[in-house]
Amino acid sequence: MSPTPPRTVRRRPFCFSIHSIDDVDLASAGAATVGHRNLFSLKLTVVIPTHNPSLERLFRTLDGLRSQTLPAHEWQTLVVDNASMPALSVDLLANRAPQNFRLVAEPRLGLTSARRRGFREASAPLCVLVDDDNVLASDYLEQVARLFAAYPRIGALGGRSLPEFETEPPAWTREFYPLLALRDFGDQPTIAASLTTGGTTIRAYPSAAAPIGAGMALRLVAIQAWLDEGLATQLPDRRGEVLTSGGDNDIVFALLRRGWHVGYFPELSLTHLIPSARLAPGYLARINAGIQHSWMQVLTKNCANPWPRISRWSLPLRQLKAWFTFHGWSYPVGYIRWRGACGHFAGRTSSLAGRIN
Repeated sequence: MSPTPPRTVRRRPFCFSIHSIDDVDLASAGAATVGHRNLFSLKLTVVIPTHNPSLERLFRTLDGLRSQTLPAHEWQTLVVDNASMPALSVDLLANRAPQNFRLVAEPRLGLTSARRRGFREASAPLCVLVDDDNVLASDYLEQVARLFAAYPRIGALGGRSLPEFETEPPAWTREFYPLLALRDFGDQPTIAASLTTGGTTIRAYPSAAAPIGAGMALRLVAIQAWLDEGLATQLPDRRGEVLTSGGDNDIVFALLRRGWHVGYFPELSLTHLIPSARLAPGYLARINAGIQHSWMQVLTKNCANPWPRISRWSLPLRQLKAWFTFHGWSYPVGYIRWRGACGHFAGRTSSLAGRIN
């Protein structure tokens, strides 16, 4: 998720190649048929990474998939159980899951690991990432297939992510909605074809066009180079209760570096189910710190960070100054902003060996 820059601070192991459909080995894809249909007939795979999910919200996600207008024989669903305790079971999910459903396990904790597992197990040329608290509009998958057919140079796309709050949010929380993967950029599509604009060589992340992880649709052939980088050089993104992020941004950078385009299309819409706990000041403070820290790391890794690296010894002094600059004692808004600034500064102390030009 691309964070809103804080007001406080100036946001496969093994994988099979799918450059063409003839390159795919059905045995390595995991299964030869689904419902007696050859997997080559599938247009897309829905990948749902999940760790210790709320079953109520996960069932809502699966119900949304059952309502899709894209014919069921043209897509499959993979639920990737990322080290849940207790582990999920097919019996638990089968009655709510759509057709062509599979449950796969990824024991290495981390959202990036779970996504990579889903990509490796996918049996179609397109993938749609769906979080375990997302409810897709009924035509979402149909629109994804149409848009990729209409825009052959687009490697990844996304759209609106609109909230459904469990309880009415206080007015002060609106500033922090981007931290919750909520966005609506209006009724016009936006496409980015490069990391640079205006003839400059300075890289800048195209936030208005770049999809976020919730609902991100991708061509697997476009992310092959990202998969080939290997997990060791990639950001782990969310890891259980550790509120880091940046995996979706890293994918976008990888696509744009290799000449693919990315786009925002308003006809793609999903509902993000927001429990009351995610509106708590303590949670927003933690996630702001984690996102800002990760944002500095992903920018540094991709040689697009306009902020210079800082010495670790200077961190306490910078955080103290930020406490006064952003009125950290003013709870909750000032405190949440200050925690974002702390994350920003901490991210700038990191040295990433896996920088990519």
